[in-house]
Amino acid sequence: MAGDRPRLVEMRVKGVFWDGERVYTRNSVPGDSVYGERLISVDGTEYREWMPNRSKLAAYVRLGGTVFPFSKESRVLYLGAASGTTASHVADLCSDGTVYCVEFSPRSFRDLVSVCERRRNMVPILGDATKPGEYRFAVERVDVVYQDIAQKNQAGILMKNMREFDARTGMLALKARCEDVTREPGSIFSETASLISKEGLEVLDLVDLEPFEKDHAMIAVGRK
Repeated sequence: MAGDRPRLVEMRVKGVFWDGERVYTRNSVPGDSVYGERLISVDGTEYREWMPNRSKLAAYVRLGGTVFPFSKESRVLYLGAASGTTASHVADLCSDGTVYCVEFSPRSFRDLVSVCERRRNMVPILGDATKPGEYRFAVERVDVVYQDIAQKNQAGILMKNMREFDARTGMLALKARCEDVTREPGSIFSETASLISKEGLEVLDLVDLEPFEKDHAMIAVGRK
């Protein structure tokens, strides 16, 4: 049930709020909890708790990430949307924009469709993130590509989609163990950043997501 909190403060990243313990997004579908998250009401507006142990983007915010390219009007291509946990918070942030949610697993996609039916600015797409041409028909030019997929060549997939859809910014939730389970995650993070730079893009930020996510980093990427 929704409860009352005396005060929320907007963080330095626009659209994300803080009560001193937890972070929240403004709920674009009042009364709807996507994954059992806490709902609170403050001054007549409902907010959803954004849990950093359930969302790598929330973990990035909690850990002081400096790049946050989401606005109310943003068009976002979300690769690896799974059942819609983080994507639904991005949809809250981009309430007047569109979040194109690509998911490869049919089982997760069924759950994602249910979330998208309640959040009209989310568009579910059953597709393979390595083949952006196959879902080109469904996606307009985007401002941001956000990626959270578990396979090799994660940076390559992100950059391919950024170029395909002319995105100025990319956010890569990098899983080190998917690239090479035998190496130290820190070396994978550094190597990935170097690869992105060599491909002519700019690494805007790199944050290790410990303690919320083991062996993960968030890398923010910009086109020069």
